[in-house]
Amino acid sequence: MNTLVLGGAGFIGRHLCAALIAAGHAVTSLDLLPAGGRVDWPAIAGVTWQAGDFTNTADLTTALAETDLVVHLVSTTLPRTSNENPLYDLHGNVGGSLQLFDLIRKQPKPPRIVFISSGGTVYGIPRTIPINEEHPTNPVCAYGIGKLAIEKYLALYRYLHGLDYRILRLANPYGEQQSLHSGQGVIPVFLHKALQHEQLEIWGDGTVVRDYLYIDDVINAILTTIDYTGTKRIFNIGSGTGHSLNDLLDHLRLLLGNAINCTYLPARVCDVPVNILDITLARRELGWQPLVPLAVGMAKVRDSLLCC
Repeated sequence: MNTLVLGGAGFIGRHLCAALIAAGHAVTSLDLLPAGGRVDWPAIAGVTWQAGDFTNTADLTTALAETDLVVHLVSTTLPRTSNENPLYDLHGNVGGSLQLFDLIRKQPKPPRIVFISSGGTVYGIPRTIPINEEHPTNPVCAYGIGKLAIEKYLALYRYLHGLDYRILRLANPYGEQQSLHSGQGVIPVFLHKALQHEQLEIWGDGTVVRDYLYIDDVINAILTTIDYTGTKRIFNIGSGTGHSLNDLLDHLRLLLGNAINCTYLPARVCDVPVNILDITLARRELGWQPLVPLAVGMAKVRDSLLCC
């Protein structure tokens, strides 16, 4: 299958590209040039890397040629900063995705789409825990609103143009090769700082609970969704278990065997108090379930940081 990965040089993207190649896909990735303009793509044999901008029509048109499947991983903003400039989030993420969908529907054979949405932000402050796919969607950050808008436009384009899509509402992914400077990925950042004996910063009192999912489980969910032919369109993809930031500190102490220096800062308004996803539908429809416990995943990240 000819597969286009939008954002293949990112954390999830590079793991996905490697897995797709191993599964026999012909893989093209569209992504911005690495920092500094150097053509220094991830070393994944078999991937065709195309330098380009997700919001550029010409770049997208070239990348979409003879594509059977598009995996949309691109986001131009982060949850914690999206409220600072909602208009930028709207133009970059929603506008860019709409442009993509228009180009897809005009292809001689429109490819299927797998869109990676955000299970951590589209629901907002939960009414029930765990959160299933039927839970009300009331995001409290522009990032979540943008993700939800893209989901709605996918449904509209299916209604109007017959586009075939699936949406994965992803929990908090973590794992090897995750950037330590992107503003996402608390587990690798905490591990890196703890190994360097640096002080960890925690927003709030540490009781904020999140659903953390190891990268191998994320990739397996995407691969399983690619092969899915059922009628469901939206799936929560998470561990199904919640851990607070204070829990992460306890795991760090056990994993590293030493004291952890941390400081508590004022809470952020973009952080909902708890987010744990109900993954019953993904288990039933996709036959997928997470396999890597948090302690095991954190140990894998620790080992990768120690060897680099």
